[in-house]
Amino acid sequence: MADAFYVPLGGGRFSATAHTAGPWSSESQHFGPPSALLVRALESVEPAHPAELARVTVEILGPAPVAELTLRARVERPGRSVELLQAELASAERVVARASAWRVATSDTAGIATDGGPMLPEPDSVTESPWPEGWQSGYLDAVEWRAVRGGMDVPGPAAVWARQRVPLVDGEEPSGLQRLFTVADSGNGVSNFLDPRQWWFINSELTVHLRRVPSGEWIGLDAVTLVGRHGIGTATSILHDTGGPLATGAQALMVRPRQAGGG
Repeated sequence: MADAFYVPLGGGRFSATAHTAGPWSSESQHFGPPSALLVRALESVEPAHPAELARVTVEILGPAPVAELTLRARVERPGRSVELLQAELASAERVVARASAWRVATSDTAGIATDGGPMLPEPDSVTESPWPEGWQSGYLDAVEWRAVRGGMDVPGPAAVWARQRVPLVDGEEPSGLQRLFTVADSGNGVSNFLDPRQWWFINSELTVHLRRVPSGEWIGLDAVTLVGRHGIGTATSILHDTGGPLATGAQALMVRPRQAGGG
């Protein structure tokens, strides 16, 4: 197995490795790596002028198998100041996810930039944290997790640092945005308060609003999960690099007892 989440096959095709396997099933990917792969495709769409992604939404249309995938991206709505991009990830003939992104022309706003909020303690000041029983290995072991507050094995809100142990694509150095999206889909796992052996709490989408591009290997998530009375929840995250908060993430959750089945 290659020491990466994906092996490039050429022609927009990628082979997913066992590092992508999610906590619910060894046959389906955690959607962190697919989200990052979609962002990689969005980044590959050349802008006509200096621009950065301001918002990315990943719509999860079905399980992504640990298998070969096809990726493509395009400009959906061009513009000189703001443009809409689209990317699509498919397994065989089935589309498993779509991403849409608003890309905004950059300008100099350093003089009016606002404080992003409190910073997390440095990753080197905290120790590695385990995941609770009931989760399967794969993706979770391919990322280093360090708890700042709470923890993956402590029910409830948590703040953690995460760092990829393997590249997104074999032979490539991940971009800052790829590193961010590799872990941004973990907000519901980091802040879960339910026993995964008894409950589903699966997200159907991920939306991230960005203020700047992250730098460095470490991505921080300060996350909380809230659940309503009718099986619907939300997980929200403040996303950091070691320079401070840089984005907010949100996930819509389906919450139900596992014995209820369905999907």
